[in-house]
Amino acid sequence: MEFKYPQYSHCTLCPRECGADRNSGQKGFCKMPPVPVVNLYKLHFGEEPCISGTRGSGTVFFEGCDLGCRFCQNYKISNGATGKGRMCAADELAGIYMELQAQDAHNINLVTPMHFAPAVADSIRRAKASGLTIPAALNISGYDKADTLALFEGAADIFLTDFKFYSPELSEAVCGVSDYREAATAALDTMAGMAGKPVFGADGMLVSGVIVRHLMLPGHLFDTKKILDLLLDRYGDRIIISLMNQYTPTEPAIRLCGQNKLPAEFAGRVNKDHYNAMCDYLSLSGHPCCYMQTEDASGEDWIPGFRY
Repeated sequence: MEFKYPQYSHCTLCPRECGADRNSGQKGFCKMPPVPVVNLYKLHFGEEPCISGTRGSGTVFFEGCDLGCRFCQNYKISNGATGKGRMCAADELAGIYMELQAQDAHNINLVTPMHFAPAVADSIRRAKASGLTIPAALNISGYDKADTLALFEGAADIFLTDFKFYSPELSEAVCGVSDYREAATAALDTMAGMAGKPVFGADGMLVSGVIVRHLMLPGHLFDTKKILDLLLDRYGDRIIISLMNQYTPTEPAIRLCGQNKLPAEFAGRVNKDHYNAMCDYLSLSGHPCCYMQTEDASGEDWIPGFRY
């Protein structure tokens, strides 16, 4: 399949800037070719209410990742090509979006697409030119670059971005990067500037804007507090905050904890009192738009049935 964008010839799409010539077959940190690889697409109901709604979010799950959290909940597809994915050029991706729109999806939800950013941005524009009218959302790790995000100017309507770590020691221990907070802050500055304040439709669904998700991690209450303080102080009502308690120790995470390759606390779950304390803290902040999970959402029942 001939599918070459110049950015892949010396890949610096993510802050790792590994420089792999993916157009010539080299594999960088993400371990992926220049052709987007889709593992699964479906109507998905596991997002925030303003994304999933009543009809589901038209979700496309890409293989590979440029961050590589060792506790990843989608580890079955995030560690590189599974051999079960479908290689899709921009036109084919656009066709998938149109198919999901025909299934009455509220939006298009692209999960971990940034290591394929040039092709994915191209695909959204092609779909919109072909009649895509529902919002397009990027569902990303937060470890992103402003110039890569700029490829989506006028294409992406919604950003569903993580803000995972405050402590550089924690991000180094979990992902092998010490600059996560700085990169995620710069990326979020860009996203907030591109999307503007959240806009909702008459049905309560998000039309445009930024949702910042923070997954609480076991044993790291104060990291969460520092992240919430940063988000509240720096962005205020320009973002929606989603505070999650669904951390689930996967089999690989438990194994890595046993090998001292992941902090031992990642073999457990989030303390309920810690989560409730942060929910109270966020509620008392007066932030106008935030989501919290009122019940224990951990476990693997909500993880899609990836091809693996």
